[in-house]
This record gives sequence, C-alpha cells and structure tokens, in this order.
Amino acid sequence: MIKDFRFLVTVCSILVTIACTGGNSLAQTIVNPDSALQTILINLEGTSLSLSQAQQYALENSTSVKQAEAVYLASLGTLRRERGTFDPEFFLSFNYEDQKIPSASFFAGAPVLSTQQTETKTGLRLNLPIGTKLELSLNSTKLKTNSQFAFLNPEYDAFGFISLRQPLLSGFTSSARRDLNQAELIVESSKAQYDQEVLRANSKIEQAYWNLYMAERNYAVQKLTLERAEAVLKVAQLREKVGLVGPNQVANARTFWAQQKLLLIDRDEQLDAQSDQVAVLTGRRPEKGNSKFLTVDEPPSNFPIVPLEELIEQTLNSNLEIQAAQKNIEAANVLVDAATWQALPQVDFVGGLTSSGLGGTSQNVIFGGDTLRSSTSGSIGDVLSQVFKRKFSGWSVGVEISLPIGLRKGLGEKDRLEAGSLNAKQGYIELSRLLEQQVRTSYRELLHGNERLKASRDGVDAAQEQVRIGMIEFQNRRLSAFELVRLSEDFAVAQLRYSDALVKTVKAAAELKQLTSGYYPSRELQ
Repeated sequence: MIKDFRFLVTVCSILVTIACTGGNSLAQTIVNPDSALQTILINLEGTSLSLSQAQQYALENSTSVKQAEAVYLASLGTLRRERGTFDPEFFLSFNYEDQKIPSASFFAGAPVLSTQQTETKTGLRLNLPIGTKLELSLNSTKLKTNSQFAFLNPEYDAFGFISLRQPLLSGFTSSARRDLNQAELIVESSKAQYDQEVLRANSKIEQAYWNLYMAERNYAVQKLTLERAEAVLKVAQLREKVGLVGPNQVANARTFWAQQKLLLIDRDEQLDAQSDQVAVLTGRRPEKGNSKFLTVDEPPSNFPIVPLEELIEQTLNSNLEIQAAQKNIEAANVLVDAATWQALPQVDFVGGLTSSGLGGTSQNVIFGGDTLRSSTSGSIGDVLSQVFKRKFSGWSVGVEISLPIGLRKGLGEKDRLEAGSLNAKQGYIELSRLLEQQVRTSYRELLHGNERLKASRDGVDAAQEQVRIGMIEFQNRRLSAFELVRLSEDFAVAQLRYSDALVKTVKAAAELKQLTSGYYPSRELQ
C-alpha cells in the first residue's frame, strides 16, 4: 500500500513537472515564434553594418572597380599618346669631326690634310591628320682646314629644306587618324565599362547584404527549431518515465533533435560564409572580438512594376556594358576601313623647296705663278641670311609608287581585321541576348514578389497554427512525438521559404537597376 502511494506521488510530481516546465517552455516557442525569432536575432553577436555603409566600403575597396578604373586610365594614356602623333616635333643634332689624312697628291694642299668640321642640323617635323608629312630643316657646316688651296677658311655652308609627302591612296584621314580614332573609341568603351562596374559592385554588395540578412534569419529559425526539439524531447522523456509513451516516441524526438542540431551547425557556417562574402566585397573585416557582420536594415517590400518590353528596350539602349561593346565594334571597323586603303598600292606625292648659302673668311690661293682669291665671303650670319632670303633657291616635285606584287600582305591584314570586327559583332549580339534573358528572369522575380511574400507569410501562419494545435493534441496524448516533430519541421521549412521570399524581390530589383544602368528606379528614388 505504501509502495503504491509512493508511486502515485512520483507520477503526480512528474506530471506537474511536465505541465510546469516542458509544457511551458514548448508553449513559449509555439505561441509567438516571431518574438522568439527577434529575441534570437537581437542576441546575435557581431559588427553592425548598414547597407549604405557596405556600398560605400565596396566602392572604396572593390578590386574589380579599381581594375576597371586602371583600364580606363590606361586608355586615356593611349589617347594622349596618339594625339601626340600630330604634335610638332623639334629636332637638333650636332656633330664635330677632327681628321688628319695623309696625302700624296699635290692638289690636297698639304702633305697631311687636317680638317675640323662642325655640322649642325635643326628643324621641325609635323604630321597632319590627312596623312601629310612636313619637314622644315636647316643644316649648317663650318669647315676649317690646313689646305693651301682652300679659298674660304673657315668655310660656312648652310642649307634650308622644306619637304612634303602626301599619300594619295591611303584614304587620307582613314589611315592617318586610324590609331587616334581607335584610341578615342576605346576611351569611351573603357569609361562605360568602368561606370558599369561601379553599378555592378553596388548590385553585388546589395545582394550579398540581403543574403547575409537571410542567413541571419535562417540561423534564428533553426535555433528556434532546435529549442523546440529540445522541449519536445524533454516532454517525451518525462512521459516515458511515467509510462505514458513508449521508447519509440523518445527515439523519434531524439532523432529530430540531433537533426536540428546538425542543421544549426550548418546554418551557423552559412552565416559566417555570407559574412565573409560581405567582407570580401567591402574590403573590411568585423571589429576586433567579432567574427561576423550583422545587418541592420530591413529589405523593402514594394517596388514599381515597369512594363517588361520597356525594361528590355532600355537595357539594350542604355546598358553601359553593351554600349562599350558597340564602341569596340566601331573601333574594329576603324581598323578595317584603314586596312582597306592600305591594301592598295602606295602612291605618294613628294615635293620640296630648297635654299642655300655660302660664306667664310677669304684667303689667297697661290697656284703656279698666280694668286687667286674668292669673291665670296661673309660670316655665319650672312650665310643664314642668304638661306632665309632664298638667294640661292630651288624646288622639286615628284611621285613615288610602291606596288607589292599580288598585294597579299595588305589584303591578308584586311581579312584578319574583318574577322576581328565580325567577332566583336557576335560578342555584341551574345551580350544583348544574355542581358535580355537576365532582365526577363529578374522581372519575373520582381513581378511575383508581393504574391510570393504573401503566400510564404500565409504558409508560416498556417504552419504555426498546425504546430499550436499539434502541441495541444500532444499534451492531451492524441498526437505522437513523431507527428509533432514533423509539424515542427514543416514550420521550419515555411520560415525558410519566408526568409527567401523576403530577399528575393529586393535582389531582383538590385539586379534590374544594374542591368538597366540605373534606369530602373531604386528604392531610394521611390
């Protein structure tokens, strides 16, 4: 009798424990899971990061943006170099020569002929955008010798020359400006690619930010599910002690708890991985003592719906990447146009104007019994004056023709460049199709965003109600632990789908903004 009484007391105490501990703890996670989720999210440890901060850090530290900027700066350098092709070029050369030459000829004027010669050449060269090459030069020579037959010692010679060369079958500006035109188009292309990379970096960090937000929520959902599994396991173990359930229900509850424990570890790793992705894109690490970043912004839920065809048209017209591809086609066509002319025979018109001057110190030359003296004399200034006044002038004109037999070199280069242009056009078409596909995909996700969010929210509410009812039936022993854990698993899946729906729409909007190069309204402009 006493033993039966003690057993009854033990059973009652266990039932009270079930009601006061296991039942209450389980009920707390069932009745208001949203508040429980918020509690878990608030208690997460990490460095808080807003979306605007993440975007600012990404633009400051993005390697892809800096690489695109480097390409753009390099193209500016190339453009500057090609523009310099048409800058005037000043040239100057100076040469001094001192020679002693033995001579056996009487007319050398000395047994050992000694000469000191100074040569100077200076002038300007200029290439014109139509292919004309101009050169203005002035040459001067000072000759000093020990020859007794030198009428002028020292002797000054000067020679001025203006030359012109104009290719007639090179397409004029098509060939002369080929490299400059290509450089200008490449600058426009690289600038468009740089601006597009800035938009892409913003889009990537925004999507990574919302992925981090979803990972935080998924972790909180999984932790809440694990707490629920622990409560179910505790209740099942207490019921087994009093003989209300069999060991199979405890085993089911323990299996579910173990699965949720492993899933929580996975969710924790996924959260760290998403935080690391944000760190990579921003070039920043969490503050010392924290292992991860945590989001502080909530994803927006309403976005304007723009007609699909309008978005596609705007993408194909305004996307900076496709504009860059168009500039690449134009740059390739510039080379093809120039190669078409350069494949022809080379026919150049050449011409020039000359002017000469002569002076020096006149000296007597004794030849036989005669004393001879030159009537020409003057300083170097007098000689240069003769050149500039064209006292002794001349001119020349002519045509130079170069005809490669077969023209294979020029025509082969033209064929090669035409193939390059065709390749650029196909790349443009491929990019257009890819962008259209991406716009359609993002548009569908955006279009169904509100509907998807409402459906997933209804799914969470329904799953929550199922678990609440299941808990009541479980406490009244009309539902097994196995059936209850299945309901809890359904609730966790519904929460994960809701998290995915929360961020899927905002990620689609960010992608559309990037694809349309800022045309699609961002949430800041709404």
